[in-house]
Amino acid sequence: MNNYSETIAWLFKQLPMYQRQGQVAYKADLSNTLALMDHLEHPHRSFKSVHVAGTNGKGSVSHMLSSILQEAGFKTGLYTSPHLKDFRERIKINGAMILEDAVVDFVKTHQDFFEQHSLSFFEMTVGLAFDYFRRENIDIAIVEVGMGGRLDSTNVIVPEASVITNIGLDHTQFLGNSIAAIAREKAGIIKQGVPVIIGEIHEESEPVFQEIAEAKQAPIVFAEHTDWPNYELPLKGNYQKKNLKTVLASVQSLRNHGWKISEKHVQLGLENVLVNTGLQGRWQVLGTAPMIICDTAHNKEGLSYVLQQIAEESYEQLHIVMGVVNDKDLTSILPLFPKKARYYFATPDVPRGLPAEQLQASALKYDLHGSVFESVAKALEAAKDTARTTDLIFIGGSTFTVAEMV
Repeated sequence: MNNYSETIAWLFKQLPMYQRQGQVAYKADLSNTLALMDHLEHPHRSFKSVHVAGTNGKGSVSHMLSSILQEAGFKTGLYTSPHLKDFRERIKINGAMILEDAVVDFVKTHQDFFEQHSLSFFEMTVGLAFDYFRRENIDIAIVEVGMGGRLDSTNVIVPEASVITNIGLDHTQFLGNSIAAIAREKAGIIKQGVPVIIGEIHEESEPVFQEIAEAKQAPIVFAEHTDWPNYELPLKGNYQKKNLKTVLASVQSLRNHGWKISEKHVQLGLENVLVNTGLQGRWQVLGTAPMIICDTAHNKEGLSYVLQQIAEESYEQLHIVMGVVNDKDLTSILPLFPKKARYYFATPDVPRGLPAEQLQASALKYDLHGSVFESVAKALEAAKDTARTTDLIFIGGSTFTVAEMV
């Protein structure tokens, strides 16, 4: 491997990856990550961190926290997943993506170890991020959980605060079939004596969090019950109001821990979150006349918020460009979509993208009518050709669908 494109191709092809292939790639075990941390001489111990888990909102919360810490003058690492366009979006410092050469050098240096231990894509990427953060001597990293929490590869850090945004029935084939079971998996990021901030509570999840926090002697805050000043956000999704409470409660926890973060830092961090971090795909406006909006919401809870907000918009006709992956529980999300919209079905350009014809057939059972297109781009093109200037076009159903449009 002599260049970045070859290195990325190798990373993606080495082993089954959950995001590309689904359940077959899921590895519910931390032994490989622990071995990798030993091999890299424990880079995760060289910087402070905030650990962020949750069914929805963890990406937005992570980016807002990162922006606030940047405004407060801290050299801030940000580890998130998945990426939309470029693999390097997953690993940033003060909003700047990891250098291509750093990715190439890391893989080249440690390739033998990766192959000997059959590391997964996600394990290698976590190692890359933590090693990069150490070499760049960051002050603090915001580390987003990939999936779940207890057995996620990121769960080797001991953070300044553990944040759990909310709990919903997503990835049930890995995490459990009830809110309580999923809450227990996500609560696996709670560490001994480390404050934990819970964003939204549910009657099934609250006692789980209380029990585990008490056992770990971890001070617990339920952000939903806190009050904060009003801040102007460039992130216009209605769901961001809940995420904002989680962010502000997390900031207060960091202050209590000795981090110097002023109200001005918070204000500027929120105002400049898009510029500071490059966050995309959250109620993002891609065009006007007709209005074109995309959002990465892809499960019942996330889509409920987004579709409710669409219903509150003013337009004559709604056009929905939709694509999903093949392990999506369509029975949980299709009933949420409006019957009066015109649908444009497409297959996301990933190996586990659900064929558009299958999506169309399933949608028809819920009286959702539309046509099939060979790509997301073609579907959007058809929607734009059909729509009047007073109409609204929404693009969504999967992160991968949105990724092709932003």
